[in-house]
Order: sequence, then structure tokens, then C-alpha cells
Amino acid sequence: MQSLVAEYESRQAEFEALRRAAIVHVQRLLDEAGLNIHHVTSRVKKPASLADKLRRKPGRHHALDDVTDLVGVRVITYFESDVNVVSKLVEGAYQVDWNNSVDKSKMRDPDRFGYMGVHYVVRPLEGTPEFRGLHLRAFPLEIQIRSILQHAWAEIEHDLGYKNPDAVPREVRRRFYRLAGLLEMADEEFMTVARLSRDYGATLPQRVAEEPDSVFIDAQSMKFLLDTGTVAELDSRIANALNVTLLVGWPDPERPQRLASLLQYVGVHSVGQLDRELQRHADDIERFAVALLPRVRQVWMPAGGARPGTSLTHYALLRANEHPGLDVAEVVHLLDLSGVGSEQTLRQGVTEVLRDLRLQDEGPTVRQLD
Repeated sequence: MQSLVAEYESRQAEFEALRRAAIVHVQRLLDEAGLNIHHVTSRVKKPASLADKLRRKPGRHHALDDVTDLVGVRVITYFESDVNVVSKLVEGAYQVDWNNSVDKSKMRDPDRFGYMGVHYVVRPLEGTPEFRGLHLRAFPLEIQIRSILQHAWAEIEHDLGYKNPDAVPREVRRRFYRLAGLLEMADEEFMTVARLSRDYGATLPQRVAEEPDSVFIDAQSMKFLLDTGTVAELDSRIANALNVTLLVGWPDPERPQRLASLLQYVGVHSVGQLDRELQRHADDIERFAVALLPRVRQVWMPAGGARPGTSLTHYALLRANEHPGLDVAEVVHLLDLSGVGSEQTLRQGVTEVLRDLRLQDEGPTVRQLD
């Protein structure tokens, strides 16, 4: 036992190189497949952990390559269905040791213990570029694939110290079974939600074109509207009037959600309603934006351009300023522009611009909504 631990300690750099190659290879497989994965981790077993394992299982391991989990990679997916997809990738890219691999996700007995994913022991295939030149290129690796909920089960189970059903007190075991069933049901419901969300997004273009009043303002519809129709046209008008670039593709995945919340706050709830409001007040929105943006350039135009949805933010500011039940400060909060001085700068800028444009004397232009 001591000789194996000593050999392992002396070859830590080799095992670390194997770990790096393994995680790079797995990540490449996932990227090439276009999978959206929660996270991928890897680890090299500590010498103390190896010594403990050899003590617990005397005579079972005679060489280091008898220990199949010295290097491990763990893939955590969002959904249980993705566990199967990643499993197929691994099976196609590695030589699988089926005698030491277990697909616990297929253990569907009604009283099965736990809610676990897939556990592979594999060896890299000859010629895999990430493993070329490594002394341990043919060494066994452990690859675990779990959904987030399967991972939660495994981590809690490990923390409680239960390794198998016999270790669990009888009065506790039934609750473990119930929890496993609940997690499995939750995984299935999350997959259903994901499918419904995809179906909703796929039908948006047709529904917006044919029944805009039936399409609610939400993050998905907002993302679609930023690239087309009245919103995109008015954004372009504002950018052109300011002689700046409209930052199409601006890397802010939360912006559609913030804009949707903003429109809900000012009382716009459907795509049809939004389209009518923007068309009716397009000239005032453009005049207001062109006058306001240069005064608050540090807030609104990072990188020298206008972000998609700039027409919506200015519509909301006008609406909030002229409606007694709304507050410009809440608009700032919903747009996540609450940095030092932002709220005060915006309030002052809005007041000055409205005064200069004499919109206040002429009466509100966007007080009434459909």
C-alpha cells in the first residue's frame, strides 16, 4: 500500500497533466455539440484519499491503473435529458470500461435508493489530440454526468455520510425514497418547462404578426422585438439622429428581461399595445432621446453607441415623468442604472430636457395608454 501511495505522490505532475487534458477534451466535445451545460469540473485524487481507499479495500489494488478514479471529470447538466446526450458523446469519444461503469439513472426500481446520474470509467482513444504526448495517455479516467438535481442529491447524501441503503436507518430510508421521487419529478417538470419555452419562442414571429395583442410583454417577446419591427426602427432613428452606432448584439442577456419589467411598470402589457404607443409617440420619443442622451452619455451610451431598446427606455422615462403614479427612480432601478450619481443625473437631465423642449407646457404626450 505504501509503495503505491509513494509512486502516486512522485507522479503527481503526470496525473495533473492528464486531468488538464481530460477536462479540455470533454469541454471540446460539449462545445462542438452546442450543449448548454451548467458546469464542468475536474480533480486529481489526493494522496491521503488514495491511502484511505487502499486501507478500506486491502488487496484489491495492485497497481495504480487498478484505481480507476485517480483522475475525474464531472459534467453537471441543467436537465436530466441532457445527461443522456452527454453520455452518448462520452461513449463515442472514449473506450468505456463497462465492467466498472454504472448508469444509475436507468435504475428505475420503485424503491431504488438515490437519484444519481451516469458514472463512466474510460480510457482515451488512440489519436485523441488532447492526450498526445502524455505518459498517462492510456490511463483510466472517471467521468460522472449528472443533472443539477441529481448532483444535489449526491452532495447531500455524501454530506450525511450514507454510502448505500444499508447504512441508512430504516425510519429515515422511506424519506430518502420520497425525496428521490420528488427530485425525479422536478427534473421532468423542468424539462417540460424548457420544451414549452422553446415552443413559445418558435411561434413568436407568427403570433406577433397575426395576433400582436395576444402576445404578452416578457423576456422572450422582448428579445424578439429588439431585432425587428417598430422597436428596431425607432432605435435606428434615434441612433441616426445622434450620429452614433446602434449596438446591435450588445452582450447583455438580461436586458430583454429588464426592458420587459420596465414596460410592465409603465402599463404596457402586450406587443400590440407597445407597437401602437411607439408609433403614436415616435416623434416625441426621438426628440426627447436626442436631447437627453448627450447630457447623460456616461450612463446611456457606453462604447460610443446606443443600446437596442433605447426607444423603450426613453418612452418609459417620459411616461414616468408625466404620470403621477410612476417614478423615474423606479425606471432607473429596473434598468439597473443605479450607480453613483445615475439617478440624480437622469432626474436632472429629464427635467431640463422637458423644460427645454417645452413638453411640460404643451401637455403630456404619453399620459393615456390604450
